[in-house]
Amino acid sequence: MEKLRAALGFNGILSGDSIDYVLTSYQRRELKVGDHFHEMHKIANEIAFVEKGVLRVYAIDPEGNEVIKYFVRENQFAVDLDSYYSVTPGKDAFQAVVDSEIYTIHKQVIARLCEEIPNLYIFLKSITEAQLLNKIKDNDFLNFGTSKTKYLEFVKRYPELVQRVPQQYIASYLKITPQSLSRIRRELMEK
Repeated sequence: MEKLRAALGFNGILSGDSIDYVLTSYQRRELKVGDHFHEMHKIANEIAFVEKGVLRVYAIDPEGNEVIKYFVRENQFAVDLDSYYSVTPGKDAFQAVVDSEIYTIHKQVIARLCEEIPNLYIFLKSITEAQLLNKIKDNDFLNFGTSKTKYLEFVKRYPELVQRVPQQYIASYLKITPQSLSRIRRELMEK
């Protein structure tokens, strides 16, 4: 819960007492590999914080294949924003790729807390903006370069994910085949 406490201190928007009070509303959950925090076609009514582990966010393409959109790492919040705000079934699923520990808070609890702590609303907006900007930066490199340059950039940006996330998920995220990723990794190891 220390990582969550630190995250709630983002930009100094919430006082120490407010952080302590908000923390009492979070529920700890353990996810085993393959467990979902949020399933596709369900309405998102919780926000999660990843204290330990990694979640993958994926959707199903028109051909029925799973496509990894991004990974939620430690110290990051996770929610299907579109579903959460539009109150419609989500198109994305959030699944643990390694054993993970998350803290969740329900939308109704957040609404109540925002009435009690007006700065919480400001905090949520600033954290949402920061997450969206990070997502844009994260995905920027996927649009340019060869498979090899994309993989090298991924390794540079997320060395911890290379060690922890199954290769087929990394390949899906990079929009290359698992075979191409294996070939690239083999070439790099031979150098």
